[in-house]
Amino acid sequence: MKILLVYPRVMETFWSFKHALRIVRKKSAFPPLGALTVASMLPDDWEKRVIDMNTSPLYDEDIKWADYVFISAMVAQRRSAEEVIAKCRKLGVPSVGGGPLFLCYHNEFDSIDHLVLGEGEAILPDFIEDIEKGSLKRVYQSDSHPPLDRTPLPAWDLIDLRNYSTMSIQYSRGCPYDCEFCDIIIMNGRRPRTKSNEQMIKELEALYKRGWKGPIFIVDDNFIGNKREAKGLLKEIIRWQDRNGRPFTFFTEASVDLADDEELMKLMVRAGFDKVFLGLETPEEESLKECGKHQNLKRNLSGAVQRIQQTGMTVMGGFIIGFDHDKPDIFRKQFDFIQKNGIVTAMIGLLTAVPTTKLYKRLEREGRILFKPSGDNTDFAGSLNFITKLDREWLINEYRKLMKKVYDPQVYYDRIFQFLQIYKPSVENVRIFKEDFIAFLRALWYLGIKDKRGVRKLFWRSLWKALIKYPRSIVHVITYAVYGYHFRKLFWERD
Repeated sequence: MKILLVYPRVMETFWSFKHALRIVRKKSAFPPLGALTVASMLPDDWEKRVIDMNTSPLYDEDIKWADYVFISAMVAQRRSAEEVIAKCRKLGVPSVGGGPLFLCYHNEFDSIDHLVLGEGEAILPDFIEDIEKGSLKRVYQSDSHPPLDRTPLPAWDLIDLRNYSTMSIQYSRGCPYDCEFCDIIIMNGRRPRTKSNEQMIKELEALYKRGWKGPIFIVDDNFIGNKREAKGLLKEIIRWQDRNGRPFTFFTEASVDLADDEELMKLMVRAGFDKVFLGLETPEEESLKECGKHQNLKRNLSGAVQRIQQTGMTVMGGFIIGFDHDKPDIFRKQFDFIQKNGIVTAMIGLLTAVPTTKLYKRLEREGRILFKPSGDNTDFAGSLNFITKLDREWLINEYRKLMKKVYDPQVYYDRIFQFLQIYKPSVENVRIFKEDFIAFLRALWYLGIKDKRGVRKLFWRSLWKALIKYPRSIVHVITYAVYGYHFRKLFWERD
C-alpha cells in the first residue's frame, strides 16, 4: 500500500510568521506533527511519503504514485485542502480527510472519499483493517479519548527538519476548563491525558539524534491541565537537558493559573521553557463570565502575567473582542492592558463561533449565526460570523484601528521595553545557537538596512538601548524585532 500524507498550505495568519520566516531563511514555522504521527500509526510494510505544501509543491506525479492521499488539516488550511481534494478527484486517487477542519465541517466535503473523524488511536485500527480488506466505509468516527500510551514517535525521517524554525511535540490532550468559545474539549475531552515521561524523553532523543538544536513547541492546548504529571515530566526534562548540554528551549500554552504555582513555574524555566501562551481573552470581567472563563476571574490578570514574566518566561497573550458584554471602551481597555504588561506578542482576535462549540450552538438557537468562519480570527471580516450586540461594522473598523495601533513600530518597540522592565531572564534560558547568529546577521540586514527609514532608526535605537540596559535580553529584542516585521506586514501596512 502506498500512502501520500499531504499537509495543505496555511493561509497567511498571525501564527504563520510568513514574513519573519523570510528573515531567518526557513520555509515554515512548524512541522506537520499530526501527519507525521499518523504516518507512524500505519503498518510498517506500507510505503509512506509526506508532502508539507508549506515547504514543497505538490505535483500530479506525487498523487499518481499513491493508492490513497491522506489530508490532515486545520480550518486555516481549508482553501488549500479543497484544492488537494479536487486534484485527487481529477486524477482518480481516493482521498482521506482528518483533523480539525474535517471534524468541524465534514458535512461540507461531499467530494472527499473517506473521512476519519476523531482521534487516530481510536479509529485507525479499524480503518487500516478495512483498507487492507478493500472494504472502506466513507466515514469513520469516534468520540472516545484513548490513553496516549498507544501514540508512537512521529515519523521525523519523512521530512527535512532544516525547513522549519521550530519543532513540535505533544505531551497531553484535553483541558479541565469549559470555555464557551473553545472546541478543544469537543475534540480532546475535559480530562487531560498525558504521555509517559519515558515516551516524552524518547521523543526528545529522536529529535536530538536527528541533529535538532533549538526551540520546541509543546503543542498542548493546556500543558498544565494535569499539574502533578507536568511537574514529574519537567524534572525528567531537566535531567535530560543537563546530560545533553541543554540543546533545546521550549514554549507551550497554559491556563493563567500557572501564575499561582511558583514551583511549577520554576521547574518550567529550569527545564528550558522561555515562553508561554496564555488565553487572557479580555480585561472586561462581565465578558469573562459570559464565556465561562472562570479561571481568569479568580485572580488579578496583570499580576499573573507579571509573576510569570518575573520568573523568566515571556508571556504571549491571546485576546478576544466581540463578546456580548463588551462595552464601546473595550478597545482602549485591551490596548492599555497589553501595553502596561509588556505583552509583546499579543494575538487579538475577533470572536469566532466555531461549529461544534457551545458558543456556536447558543448563537444558532438565537438566530444570530451569519456564516461559517474563515479559520483566521485576525481576519477583519471573516471571523466575526454572528450578529453582535455592538454594531458589527463599527466593531470591525475599530478592530482594524486597534491592530494598526498595537503594531505601530513605535508602540511595538515601547512595549518591548515595558516587557524588559518586568522580565527577569533566567541563566538556564540564555541560549544562543549557531542558527541564531546567522538569523541575527540577516535581521541586521532586513531591519537595520533594508527596512523603511523611520523603522530602521527605531530598530538601531532599540538595539543600542538594549545593549546598554538589558544585555542579557538582547536575543529577545532581536527576536521581537523579527516578529514585529511580520506583524507590521499583516496589520500596520495592510490595506
